[in-house]
Amino acid sequence: MGKPTGFLEYPRRGNPSQSPLERIRHFNEFRSRMGREDRRLQGARCMECGVPFCQSAAVLGGMVSGCPLNNLVPEWNDLVYTGNFDHALARLLKTNNFPEFTGRVCPALCEAACTCGLHGDPVSVKENELGIIEDAWERGLMQPRPPKNRTGKRVAVVGSGPSGLACADQLNRFGHSVTVLEREDRPGGLLMYGIPNMKLDKGILRRRLDLMETEGVIFRAGVDVGKSCAPEELLRDYDAVVLCCGAAKPRDLAVPGRELPGVWFAVDFLKETTRSLVNSGLADGAFPSAKGKHVVIVGGGDTGNDCVGTCIRHGCESVIQLEMMPKAPDQRTENNPWPEWPRICKTDYGQEESIALFGRDPRIYQTTVTELLPGEDGALGAIRTVGLDKALKPVPGTEQEMPCELLLIAAGFLGPQDYVPEAFGLERTPRSCVSTAPGRYATNVPGIFTAGDMHRGQSLVVWAIHEGRGAAREVSAYLMGYPL
Repeated sequence: MGKPTGFLEYPRRGNPSQSPLERIRHFNEFRSRMGREDRRLQGARCMECGVPFCQSAAVLGGMVSGCPLNNLVPEWNDLVYTGNFDHALARLLKTNNFPEFTGRVCPALCEAACTCGLHGDPVSVKENELGIIEDAWERGLMQPRPPKNRTGKRVAVVGSGPSGLACADQLNRFGHSVTVLEREDRPGGLLMYGIPNMKLDKGILRRRLDLMETEGVIFRAGVDVGKSCAPEELLRDYDAVVLCCGAAKPRDLAVPGRELPGVWFAVDFLKETTRSLVNSGLADGAFPSAKGKHVVIVGGGDTGNDCVGTCIRHGCESVIQLEMMPKAPDQRTENNPWPEWPRICKTDYGQEESIALFGRDPRIYQTTVTELLPGEDGALGAIRTVGLDKALKPVPGTEQEMPCELLLIAAGFLGPQDYVPEAFGLERTPRSCVSTAPGRYATNVPGIFTAGDMHRGQSLVVWAIHEGRGAAREVSAYLMGYPL
């Protein structure tokens, strides 16, 4: 696929990006796309490797390497190289409902498994994917494709994040009538409010939601199933219900002073910032502002990095990220060979911006918070920390105190909020997720299915789409009496 010698002839090139000090002035997406000819040369780097790990989703060393959607990566890389963007689009959409989302926010498990990455730079698969779908939108190829026939079956999908949208999109294509219920004021779930606008512009999401509505999917916002909407109502009005409510129960920080004003869960902080941005361009001030404050973020993952970038755009005085684990190596170690997922230190956009603005990486490793201290106004004013050894035990003599008027907890999630599974009487796993048979999506209650983070635990957008597609197949088989 591609050009057999392309990886030798053409260096990897990424999409152009605004400099950190320029992009922190706004909340817009800061990466542009290269032209068709440059993109074609990036497709040429796909090296006809014979065993395309990029599309395998193989579990190696306890972690997945390759695309969970089994995207036909070598095929559309070759089609990009030969200039056949129309056919590349068809092959891309065969496995991925929303490449405009994954092309922006996915960590690119495909590239980590690319054979070119064994001794050089991997193919720019994620950007090629984004190039294909955005080219299609620009040329008017993304037109409504409503099903020609309807089955007469009605399905309610609860939750409009990536798993719910993928499930709804597939069920609608199968000919079922689908209604998506969202408790927030706008559909989109995590994609709408949980992911900052500079990573995923909400116009991109709205564009896709509009297309789905034109194809026949009904969206109802402001419906909180399990509270304002009873399960009995859904079971009466629909032939099947799919719960895609996410893993929205955050892991808390159990330390003295936790009750002080100025402490937020990271996702709530991001949601309120994005909501205000969408509603008024932040003019309403209806969000917890980091302006002029010393900010500490507990947690070093993607959510913590998003908080770094958001706080900088607010105009924070300083920002620190605390991580309990030691710093990962900068290069693969011998016990982490290709094509395993590379367990290496990665510096993301928020950390790049902190380095450019404050002259330092915001991350402090092997450190945790032990106490929150009030300031003169009674709100949070400082924190105490302690260093940790490799066994994550406190190291005497490493205690410190640092100023902090805003503390953001980005320590992960513990599964779905309890009220929805409890309302439906669903069985749970030891991790509190909704229980199903292995590899299946049907719950212990007939006609009730589940998918996404609610089913598998906190994960990636690409896994959520995978789950939504799988649940749609199982629901359709349940409704029609035969597999697809």
